[in-house]
Amino acid sequence: MQRRNFLRNIGTGSIALSLSTFITPFQSSFATELKDNSFLLPKHLAEGDTIGIISPASNKFESEPYEIAVETFQAMGLKVKLGKHINSHYGHLAGTDEERAEDLNNMFKDPEVDAIIALRGGSGAARILDLIDYDVIKKNPKIFIGYSDITALHMAIYSKTGLVTFHGPMGISTWNNFSYNIFKEILFNKNTFTFENTVQIGDNLVQVKNRIRTITPGKAEGILLGGNLSVLTGIMGSDYLPNWENTILYLEEVGEKIYAIDRMMSQLKLAGVLDKISGFVFGKCTDCDPGGSGYGSLTLEEVIDHYIKPLEIPAYSGAMFGHVDDNSTIPNGINASIDADKGTISMLSPAVL
Repeated sequence: MQRRNFLRNIGTGSIALSLSTFITPFQSSFATELKDNSFLLPKHLAEGDTIGIISPASNKFESEPYEIAVETFQAMGLKVKLGKHINSHYGHLAGTDEERAEDLNNMFKDPEVDAIIALRGGSGAARILDLIDYDVIKKNPKIFIGYSDITALHMAIYSKTGLVTFHGPMGISTWNNFSYNIFKEILFNKNTFTFENTVQIGDNLVQVKNRIRTITPGKAEGILLGGNLSVLTGIMGSDYLPNWENTILYLEEVGEKIYAIDRMMSQLKLAGVLDKISGFVFGKCTDCDPGGSGYGSLTLEEVIDHYIKPLEIPAYSGAMFGHVDDNSTIPNGINASIDADKGTISMLSPAVL
């Protein structure tokens, strides 16, 4: 797929998103915590809507990232509203825990805001989980987008409310043709989507970049849930994780040593998560290396195989999501299927109304 400046091809059209509630047939009411994997769907993006930008984790200390984020969504035809505390600072964080939670809660309350996106990840999102007003979110379901540290918010919002949220590019992410097209198909056009790596052969005889690796062949169906490995394991044992029964777990990581990946995968195993899932997909592990272990280290492939192969469930690695420019927008909480031989994830229903 050739790169091109999508901003030149969008024109002057607008894109938007109001959000209303969809309740699955088996969901008559919500308990304090959602444990049956029922879900709420937000409304799709449409022209002229307002997207709220917040910083629920770390902050940026230069003005340009904010300008680029605003201009990007304006180029999509969206209006932009910034969180009250988006420029606040508390150490490396975008304000105190109370301020960051206030911005998130207010964006869900605000009738002028149709969708919410995180400016960036970093760290600190888990600190505000007990300050979020989940009743407000249930009453005002909206598209919520982000990845990396935002995984903590995705897991908490889904487990407490059933709202389908989106592990995808953030305000300061690279919005190239690959990322934007997936984002548009799912959130604007209300389409189902099959995630698969693009074929990039170039001058080579075979594909070298973005290859998938089948860990265990086969097909599986389940509720699609996951995100950043270290963030997910960081809230293990809390009340902010969903029921993992019959789910397809997808994971990505950045900047972690392989021994740390091994430790976190072990935590998933010991917590019983891996015994419950029906399928597994690993995306990109950007800048993950042996560190000081050198030649004595296990490889990333060996670590993943050690924990996943004994499960005898369909599984593959190398999918195009994570801390990379070509990043996919993946819905958390919908029914999906995977084909580990082909390296695909297929949505079985739209993720928005």
